[in-house]
Amino acid sequence: MTTRESTKGRSAFGGKKEKEESVGIDKTTVVKSIIDELLTLMGLKAQASVYEDTENEAIRIDIDAKDEAGLLIGNRGRTLQSIQSLIGIMARNKLNEWVRIIVNISDWREKEEERLKKLATQVAERAKDTGEPQHLYNLSSAQRRIIHLTLSEDSEINTESVGEGKDRYLIVSSKK
Repeated sequence: MTTRESTKGRSAFGGKKEKEESVGIDKTTVVKSIIDELLTLMGLKAQASVYEDTENEAIRIDIDAKDEAGLLIGNRGRTLQSIQSLIGIMARNKLNEWVRIIVNISDWREKEEERLKKLATQVAERAKDTGEPQHLYNLSSAQRRIIHLTLSEDSEINTESVGEGKDRYLIVSSKK
């Protein structure tokens, strides 16, 4: 059972609402209310399930969006990342503590990871065949990490992230 103290405040969306400040509030319940409100305000009929991911020390949100998945994912997952950041900020405001949030829409993250693993293998083969370093641009830190991890067990390949900020890119090269 959770203990709650109610004080006047604003909802995460700026409307007047009772603000919950509590010890022991179920974080998944708070995050579920945030994502449900967000999806409603967006006019979407997507369904969200929220659960604690102890392996990643995060709260996971799986959204089944059917025909609206593309709208929520956006180009290269940028909208998905923005939604994830927004929910994280809103959860922090409601819970008064930072909570790691992972949002997945219609299994996009799993599909993206498989795509990146395939890309990593292809680029590594090209680096071995040509002897030339292969450069991969416009990758997020999470995408670079997947490629690094995928190729880490290949004793003939070296991977290195180079650059700063948005100009950071990945070099895949043959060790020969």
